Amino acid sequence: MEQSYTADKIFEKSDFTITPLIMGDYESCQFINCNFSGTDISGIHFSDCLFTRCNVANATLAGTTFSDIQFRECKMPGLHFETCNHIPFKVSFHYCLLQLSSFYQMKLKKMNFIHTHLHETDFTEADLTLAVFEHCDLTGAIFDNTILEKADLHTSFNYSIDPERNKLKKAVFSVQGLSSLLDKYDIVIKG
Repeated sequence: MEQSYTADKIFEKSDFTITPLIMGDYESCQFINCNFSGTDISGIHFSDCLFTRCNVANATLAGTTFSDIQFRECKMPGLHFETCNHIPFKVSFHYCLLQLSSFYQMKLKKMNFIHTHLHETDFTEADLTLAVFEHCDLTGAIFDNTILEKADLHTSFNYSIDPERNKLKKAVFSVQGLSSLLDKYDIVIKG
């Protein structure tokens, strides 16, 4: 089956729940205020694309390629990124709602999460070396056997990370966030 190729196109206010996005390659495209909620975008290749104020909640991503992608102000709960094509996988999130999503066992080196809500997002066994979490809310986020070496979390909050179960060498935390590394001990820290 022949796949389409689309480049430099702007999709604005498109509702892909009514008319599905055509299977193919999308390069240097912009998706603005589009609705992908609950859609199946499996196998689609996105490269150098920008998603702005889109609803991507609970979309199916099996074999989807995201290469040099920016998500800005998007609603993205319930996504299983671990089902995406892992090579290449290069994305950044800015002011997104990314709760209840999963990055299980993914290589996310140098990934940027900026002002993003990551409530109950699963980073189990992910490699977040040099990742930046800038002003992110990590309430209930799961870090288990996660590599966070040289990651920067110093402006983020509401995380609970067990230093005995994760690799944290040279990770950056704020003084206020240090207590979040000791949660499992159920101790009281007074300043």
